[in-house]
Amino acid sequence: MPEDKHIHLYLIPTPIGNLGDITLRAIEVLKSVDVILAEDTRTTGRLLKHLEIQRPLQSYHIFNEHKTVEKLIERMERGEVMAMCSDAGTPAISDPGFLLVRAAREAGLEVNCLPGATAFVPALVNSGLPNDRFTFEGFLPHKKGRKTRIESLLEEERTMIFYESPHRLMKTLVQFSEAFGEERMACVSRELTKIYEENVRGTLAELITYYEEHPIKGEIVLVVQGK
Repeated sequence: MPEDKHIHLYLIPTPIGNLGDITLRAIEVLKSVDVILAEDTRTTGRLLKHLEIQRPLQSYHIFNEHKTVEKLIERMERGEVMAMCSDAGTPAISDPGFLLVRAAREAGLEVNCLPGATAFVPALVNSGLPNDRFTFEGFLPHKKGRKTRIESLLEEERTMIFYESPHRLMKTLVQFSEAFGEERMACVSRELTKIYEENVRGTLAELITYYEEHPIKGEIVLVVQGK
């Protein structure tokens, strides 16, 4: 049985690269729940195989979460205990999870989020930029609202953290340079916890020059100095 019989939903952070970053507590909970909700059952399935855990898997992602929340709540109310995993990192942080957590809370169900891997914390600390106060912005809008979002941050004094994809990184660096000034300090972290982890620090202008010569691959966290 789960460590606390009163908890209906566990949120389980999963490794963002290095499989050794799974916690002992996460393993215990994954072994004990009735069903594991997975952003991608193939990805979570590989992790469970590595951990030698066999539990029922059910798909739960941004394309079906609105349709499935009500039924999942009903199942938890009947006594099922569930765990939720995103592909990497902590569920609901730029990943599915918020809707189900909110619905569970509104239904009076107990939710427990375990501590564990999330990409923006090591990226922030590695950056060398002030981390006593920061704002997590996640992914910028791809098109509509992108300029407005950037303009809303012009007076932001806290360190800013963004998630970005490799094919949009240059566009974002250029837009940030135009908005914040090319001398604004920043750090690009990619492939955190993996063999090819890289943290490149410099001004926005220096980063633009660097990535013009070094095409980037992998998951990216962009940390930018506040005003």
